[in-house]
Amino acid sequence: MKMKNMKTKILSGLLLLTLLYSCDEYLDVNEDPNNPSSENVNPENVLAATQVYTYSVLAGSSVPDFPTRTQDNMNQLGNLMMNNWTRDVGASNSSYYFNEHTYNVTSDFYAGIFEILSLRTSNFTFIQNTTKPGYDHYKAIAKILKSFYFQYLVDLYGDIPYTEAHKRGLNLTPKYDDALTIYRDLIVQLDQAIDLIDNAPAGTINPGENDVMLHGDMAMWKKFANTLKLRILIRESGRAASSSYIAAQMTALQNSGAEFLGPTDNVKINPGFSASVNQQNSFASMFLNTNDEVKNNWSSTAATKYTVNYLSSTNDNRLTRIYSATSAGPGTYNGHQQGDVLNTSTNYPVSHVGPGLLQNSAQDGIVFTAAESLLLQAEAVQRGYLTGSAQSLYESAITESFKLLGLTSADASTYYSQSINLVGWTASAGHEIEAIINQKWIALNGINGGETWIENTRTGFPAHVPLSTVAPGPSRPIRLLYPSSEISGNTANVPHQEESEAFTSKIFWKP
Repeated sequence: MKMKNMKTKILSGLLLLTLLYSCDEYLDVNEDPNNPSSENVNPENVLAATQVYTYSVLAGSSVPDFPTRTQDNMNQLGNLMMNNWTRDVGASNSSYYFNEHTYNVTSDFYAGIFEILSLRTSNFTFIQNTTKPGYDHYKAIAKILKSFYFQYLVDLYGDIPYTEAHKRGLNLTPKYDDALTIYRDLIVQLDQAIDLIDNAPAGTINPGENDVMLHGDMAMWKKFANTLKLRILIRESGRAASSSYIAAQMTALQNSGAEFLGPTDNVKINPGFSASVNQQNSFASMFLNTNDEVKNNWSSTAATKYTVNYLSSTNDNRLTRIYSATSAGPGTYNGHQQGDVLNTSTNYPVSHVGPGLLQNSAQDGIVFTAAESLLLQAEAVQRGYLTGSAQSLYESAITESFKLLGLTSADASTYYSQSINLVGWTASAGHEIEAIINQKWIALNGINGGETWIENTRTGFPAHVPLSTVAPGPSRPIRLLYPSSEISGNTANVPHQEESEAFTSKIFWKP
């Protein structure tokens, strides 16, 4: 199928599921025969569209039908929380990223993450619930991606609607389920997805080009599912009361011969992105217009002085790919302190989002990196859950990070061979877990900032990353608050919160 046809299919898929959602929600008694229903919508009509629109919340500008939430994405949020990005005080007004710099977390702060993912993941539920024969591979993919995004909803919000979610008109006010219970069920869902792949009957339809992430490569989907299981288990492993459960699950994972995402196994998405309206890669669309020229958001989003200096001081060539050179000339890199305001001492050229992250509107979207998977495996080995060499996994992860950004394996080897704490494995003796999380912070800079913020909440690492200079207190937020739309629309079920709980109300896995 040509790329043009795929783009048309994605747009029509979104329309079908939007109409399906609206029809079932508001026209329960007299179904409109001109609108689609579950009887005449097949999984192939909606999979690609759902993959694209959920990716937008992960990495870049949000979906067009949520115009007030166009910047509510986890990547931007996490890069600001973890002191990778800041406002270019010479190029934007003082309100730019004001709430992020001051940690002003309210019920409207990045509310689109909850709202859009809660809605769009219903499409995965629709796919996994189909009773039509031949769709076991589609169901498996839907379970894996739904688990991927529901883990993030738990990690950012805690208790959320789960068992009663996605019932549309049958239940407009779903109850909130316990976060731990959801986590445990995500493992069950991933096991079921793997079983669907392993035991798919003859004649099972392969998604092929309707799967714009892994193109129907079900062996890769199994690796992705196993890697998600590992991440869920690692996240929960800091909870003392879960120790026996985690040990049993890890043993079962290892004994099953599970394969994880390894070197070069970057999970990407590209349905045929292009420099056209509503067809750009959503990360690129944050910074490029439809002529592939940088726009105001690129100019207004600067590197932080702290992270530029950290990468420079550790001889990390990823600096040149994560950030752009300043207008002062090639080889010059600089940033602002988060919270700076314009004055004579801050009005100087700074770096912005760099060429290793931002190429053009047609670039692949990155959903899950080989580097993150290898660092998860390194942590699991270092903590004694899996067998293997934590050092080899750690160094392989760094290599994959360098390669993904356009550098070489030799560049990576030169870097991790240094006798620098949190860089070289031997030099990090006694601090291996911090080194692993530190490398995750670097490897996901600009790619998945939300993951690094969550990992910092879980572990406290990297401990050296400072707060914004205008932080209201001694710590950064550890969660998001339930959106005002839930407070007004699901009042009886949404847990009550004070704004201070963004700093104090721990997600269940946080020690």
